Amino acid sequence: MQTGMPEYVLGVDIGGTYTKYGFVNREGNCIGESYILTHADEPFTHFLVRLVQAIEESRRALGFEIALRGIGIGAPNANYYTGRIEKPANLSWGDVDVVGQLSRHYRGIPIVITNDANAAAIGEMKFGAARNMRDFIMITLGTGLGSGIVANGKLVYGHDGFAGEMGHVIVDPNGRMHSNGRRGALETYVSASGIKRTVFYLMAEYPYESELRHLSYHEMTSEHITAAALRGDKIALEAYEYTGRILGMKLADAVAHTSPEAIIFFGGLTKAGNLLLEPVKRHMEAYLFPIYRNKVKLLISALEGKNVAVLGASALAWNEIDSNMMVSF
Repeated sequence: MQTGMPEYVLGVDIGGTYTKYGFVNREGNCIGESYILTHADEPFTHFLVRLVQAIEESRRALGFEIALRGIGIGAPNANYYTGRIEKPANLSWGDVDVVGQLSRHYRGIPIVITNDANAAAIGEMKFGAARNMRDFIMITLGTGLGSGIVANGKLVYGHDGFAGEMGHVIVDPNGRMHSNGRRGALETYVSASGIKRTVFYLMAEYPYESELRHLSYHEMTSEHITAAALRGDKIALEAYEYTGRILGMKLADAVAHTSPEAIIFFGGLTKAGNLLLEPVKRHMEAYLFPIYRNKVKLLISALEGKNVAVLGASALAWNEIDSNMMVSF
């Protein structure tokens, strides 16, 4: 390893629309941050060439040399053990060896990958609200619901690398249809898209006046619902109550599995603040087995306003380096 240069890792977040990246030091300071369009329908090899070109352009634009210690990647359906992305719903790549193919461009630099919610959990543990915590659950609330579970200071991957997919636990076996063909998954109720489905259900069920009735399904966003709730809109308020009840119930189940110190929330729906957290807390406590009551903190991510995806991916790399587990290719 080169000496005398500032040490950084590269954090990469692969999403269905954008792929973001940046160079991050041990203190969580990010430089050279940028993005490319993912173009999810193009072959992975084409995407990878564009990504490496963009990274190297950003690296040259820094104006000084850095020692690149490792690369951490967060991506949908990414498998920590195999280094692969396996059949992601929002990408057309099927099953691709991300770590193996990227290592051809960065020989000798350790590379590690995990799913985006797991990366967010590690980012929170290293740079955010979970510092000094050894047991917590990270919940990401965006288009879907992602989660990362940390127990005894380590992320839980399971035997195959896919542990912790709380968005796919079943709320109702006869419930809402998921895009994967299963019914009743938690994220069809608790997510930006899920709460929108709830609003349309409630508008069909109840005759209340609501400003949301003037919006089509494609026009409506979770931001519209939050703004309406803050103005006292009955449908919007009931949507958050409904969402909080379902999430609180399933979090009570999760607490029984790992007894976490805290559950930390990140993502667009958290902008609703107590509109969401108050019913979640109330219903979670009601459903909890009594020995767990009033022990679990509900927190908003301390990384809000920052690029948590890039920080999380970089934290994954730093975490592996510090554990002496990263392997160079």
